[in-house]
Amino acid sequence: MSDNAKTRYGIAEWYGQEFTSLSAEQRKAYAEHALGKSETKHPVCPFQPDQPPCSKKGGVCSMQRYTKDYNGRLGESVGEPVIMCPRRFQAEGLVYKWVAQAANFPLQETKVANEVPFMRSTETNKPAGKIDMIVAHQQGDDLKWHGLEIQAVYFSGQGMTSEFEALRDDLQEPPPFPSANRRPDWRSSSAKRLMPQLQIKAPTVRRWGAKLAVVVDQPFFDAIGGSSSQPSHDLNEGDIIWIVVCLERTGNGALQLVRAHWEILTLEDSNTRLQAAETISRESFETTLRSRLRPL
Repeated sequence: MSDNAKTRYGIAEWYGQEFTSLSAEQRKAYAEHALGKSETKHPVCPFQPDQPPCSKKGGVCSMQRYTKDYNGRLGESVGEPVIMCPRRFQAEGLVYKWVAQAANFPLQETKVANEVPFMRSTETNKPAGKIDMIVAHQQGDDLKWHGLEIQAVYFSGQGMTSEFEALRDDLQEPPPFPSANRRPDWRSSSAKRLMPQLQIKAPTVRRWGAKLAVVVDQPFFDAIGGSSSQPSHDLNEGDIIWIVVCLERTGNGALQLVRAHWEILTLEDSNTRLQAAETISRESFETTLRSRLRPL
C-alpha cells in the first residue's frame, strides 16, 4: 500500500487554533460553528490585525496529511501543512514587511491598503476588479507602491460536512481519522485562478512602473516547480515578486507563519510555471481520440 493510501488530509488549524491541541469539547463547539448550528458568534480570526470573527465557511485555516493510528484514529502528521484561507497569510504583518524590504521601503514609513479597485465596468462605472493589497511608501508627492495578490489553495474531493459531523459526534481521543479523501488542487489554484489574475493585472502594473507580488505557501510553490536554480532578488529582472512562506511548528506545537523563499520572475516565466502543462503530440492526441470515438 502506498504512503498516500495510508494517509489522508485533515484539519491542521481550525478557527485559528492548532487542531490536535483542541479538546473533544472544543472540537464539538467548533463543529457546531462550522455546520451553522451554533447560536454564538464565530471565534475571532487571530491572524487579522483587528481580530474580527472568522468569516471563512467552515473555519479551516490549513490542512495537513495524517497517518491512521493502530486504532484507526488520527495518527502522526506527515509533510507540511497547506494554507487554505487567505487570511492566514496576514499573521503578524510578515508578508507586508517582507515585500517592503524587497522593495527597499523603510519599514517605519511603509503603509498598506486593502482591496484597491483596479478595473471599472464600462457599463456601470463601478469597480470590476481589485488588487488584494497594496504595499506603499509615500514621501511628499512621491508615491511608490507594489501590488500583492494572496493565493491560498483549493481542495478537491468530498466536502467537509461529513468531517464536521464526525468531529461533533465523536468525542473520543485522539480525534477521528479524516472521513474522506481530499487533496490540494494545485491546478485549480494555479492555472485556473492565479494565472488569469496575473495576466490581467501584471501588464498594467508593469506599465505603471510597479511590481506585482504574489504570496503562496511552500507546498504551492513546490507544486509549480519550486525555487529557480539561480533565484534573482533584482526587481529590475522581472515583473512578479514571489513571496513564499511556510507553517512551522513551534515548541508548544502551534503553527507559525515564517519566511521560506523569495525571488523575482518575469510574467512569462510565472505563467509557464503556473500552467504546469504542455501540448501533447498530435500522435498521442489522436491515439486517445480513436479510443474514445463513438457513434452518434
